[in-house]
Amino acid sequence: MPTHTEYRRYVALGDSQTEGLGDGDDTAGLRGFADRFAGHLEAARPGLLYANLAVRGRLAGQVRAEQLGPALALRPDIATVVAGVNDVLRPRFAAADVAGHLEEMFAALTAAGTHVATVTFPDIGRIAPLARPLAPRLLELNELVRAAAARHGVFVAETALPAAVADPRMWTEDRLHASSLGHERIAAALAHAVGIPGSDDTWTHPLPPPDALRRSAVAAELRWAAAFLGPWLGRRLRGRSSGDGRTAKRPDLLPLASSGT
Repeated sequence: MPTHTEYRRYVALGDSQTEGLGDGDDTAGLRGFADRFAGHLEAARPGLLYANLAVRGRLAGQVRAEQLGPALALRPDIATVVAGVNDVLRPRFAAADVAGHLEEMFAALTAAGTHVATVTFPDIGRIAPLARPLAPRLLELNELVRAAAARHGVFVAETALPAAVADPRMWTEDRLHASSLGHERIAAALAHAVGIPGSDDTWTHPLPPPDALRRSAVAAELRWAAAFLGPWLGRRLRGRSSGDGRTAKRPDLLPLASSGT
């Protein structure tokens, strides 16, 4: 396997976080942690080729079924596999099934000679108090992801752990997608986990104090429920997904400076 200075081909698999929602927009283009992590890799080894197969709204099983084959065909030196939060939000969630899909991807990629990195998921209840009932699901999934990663030599960025993860500035208004700052820290966490030269643990540090006072917590919760929770529940009841009709933003390996959106 290549060392961290020899990564030449990076492929990202996942859902909306990997696609980059919350960091840019569909008009100007999305960036996201995968693009930013590719920047860390490029800085360590210029000439990186990068593909991003992620599609918003995908469940872990859909990521495995739709993205694993194309990822293997691209013969990456390094891949990120980040999926499972969409499953956590579903009524019929089974952590073992979700982790099983992730482990299948870990196993197939590492067997092909690819270094693989993944993340643990923050407790969404620390970010959106109305979502606190989901905490046990996330804790269980994180433990299973850690165990599966250990079995296959997968790097794990422990993005679930730092206190800074609950800072509202790390998230967009929907509280499900990282903000530009959040995506920047996820990328830094992956770079640190993989051991990219120049990376360190500053991604775990608290953010500086906010310049303005926070809005009323109760009022913010009500606005969030009306603007984001209600529409999300409506899509679920209609059997719809935010990713319906969408394809990967960057399906081919291209130099990082090339536009894949």
